[in-house]
Amino acid sequence: MFPTPVQKASPAARLSYQALLPFALILWLLPLIAVAIFSIRPDADFANANYWGWPSSFDFVENYGAVFFQSDMPRYLLNSVLITVPTVIGAVGLACMTGFALGVYKFKANLAVFFVFVAGNFVPFQILMVPVRELTLGLGLYDTKTGLVLFHVAFQAGFCTLFMRNFIRALPRELIEAARVEGVSEIRIFWYVVLPLMRPAIAALSVLIFTFVWNDYFWAIVLTQGVDSQPVTAGITAFNSQYRAAYHLMSAGSIVAALPPVLMFFLMQRHFIAGLTLGAVK
Repeated sequence: MFPTPVQKASPAARLSYQALLPFALILWLLPLIAVAIFSIRPDADFANANYWGWPSSFDFVENYGAVFFQSDMPRYLLNSVLITVPTVIGAVGLACMTGFALGVYKFKANLAVFFVFVAGNFVPFQILMVPVRELTLGLGLYDTKTGLVLFHVAFQAGFCTLFMRNFIRALPRELIEAARVEGVSEIRIFWYVVLPLMRPAIAALSVLIFTFVWNDYFWAIVLTQGVDSQPVTAGITAFNSQYRAAYHLMSAGSIVAALPPVLMFFLMQRHFIAGLTLGAVK
């Protein structure tokens, strides 16, 4: 039913695994390696169609210096921080409360309310593009960081609620019942009993939502425009001029934009793995 562990496989299978694993890893990382190499090429290589040959020079300092000091990339990075961090706090905080309500209380509309949260995850964003844009225009939130944060929180609420509700339902219910017997209020039960047990789940969900929102490009170009509100994913396209694209600067900007979620994952790796695996083994 389950695949045989590598340690128990035949010598030929182990040798094939060890030989193919580096090849598969390089193949998986090839696009990232290509972007990293493009980011240190001079602009002349692209003008001369030298895309895959040996770089004529290594312009690491020049390209990344231009990204940080001769463009609006720092402003785009700041916009991404001001959009992503409030979204993570709002979406995860809301999911903790809705997950507690749906996971602990039993009422007639429990399943229906839960279905409403989950159903939103199955609606394609392309269908919502026009009505959401018109709604932001009507509310005066178009081309603002506040509008992008609010809609990100709304769009991520369904997945976050699903995650938190299932996590809370796996917690020992005896702890909640014991607190109720002692006369503890529901708010204090949530704050002092349930919330501390949710820390691994909160850490794991925060990493996921941070990555989703930071890497979002669709809503960034639909709901914002210009340096004052656009996040870094949309700001990278600012390196496109009227007649040609600065591929070396776009590649350098892409590497810079990818670093924060990667660092976030490695800093929270222990909590992330613990949150995803908690409850998998009794």
